Amino acid sequence: MDEELSTVFKALGHPIRRQILDILKQSPRTTGELDEYFPEVTRYAIMKHLKILEEGNLVVVRREGKFKRNFLNAVPLQEMHKRWVGKYMQSTESSLLNLRSAVKQKGEIDKMSEFRIEQEIFIDAPRAEVFKALTDNVEDWWEFRIAPKGVTSHLSLEPVPGGQFIEKWDENDGAIWGNVYFVNAPEEIRLFGHLGMQGAVNSAYTYRLLEKEGGTLLQLSHTASGVILEQWEQEHSKGWEYLLGTLLKNYVENKVE
Repeated sequence: MDEELSTVFKALGHPIRRQILDILKQSPRTTGELDEYFPEVTRYAIMKHLKILEEGNLVVVRREGKFKRNFLNAVPLQEMHKRWVGKYMQSTESSLLNLRSAVKQKGEIDKMSEFRIEQEIFIDAPRAEVFKALTDNVEDWWEFRIAPKGVTSHLSLEPVPGGQFIEKWDENDGAIWGNVYFVNAPEEIRLFGHLGMQGAVNSAYTYRLLEKEGGTLLQLSHTASGVILEQWEQEHSKGWEYLLGTLLKNYVENKVE
């Protein structure tokens, strides 16, 4: 962990790299698009800065046609916060994925928009164990619930095409978090579902699991489009960081050990 944090600190050590992260926080960019923000810097230098950010796992690169697009991966920043900042601060009870309350807020303006979240998390465990935790054992670590406050509910995810990621709190009451439409165990599983969002929204998310350095690199891709409230992208990004980077990671690594 300390070695990983050292890489993150190194990546954050240059002002241009910090500026790049600020830009990517707004939306993903190609290298060429990022180059336009720094007219005084050569394209080669920008590529070197991106490489250091990628080595620190702060940037995730995805190929889209003939272009490579750079995405912010905030999970290492969360780890750094927990290690160096969080333990010195008074903890507060907050749900990063409390989307129902967001919908109820007054003054919000509905608009057609979209977002895309890309994150990577390294888990020190075999790929098969991570896949099992994501599917068969999701009840053990997935903290968020759609059930009414004070009502106990249970989660299950059937990892087969047509299977459901479902929450039940009564014989006839419940909610669907996602529907499975692609499975290639233990490498990949794809689902579509609202994930707590309400209204005219199309949402899909994919887990990809790559074997890396004796463990598993979990890649998340989440896209959504439709009538989306302004704060939903940030809330889902933070929610995924917490679910996968903290809850799932701790569950799998402690279980394996």
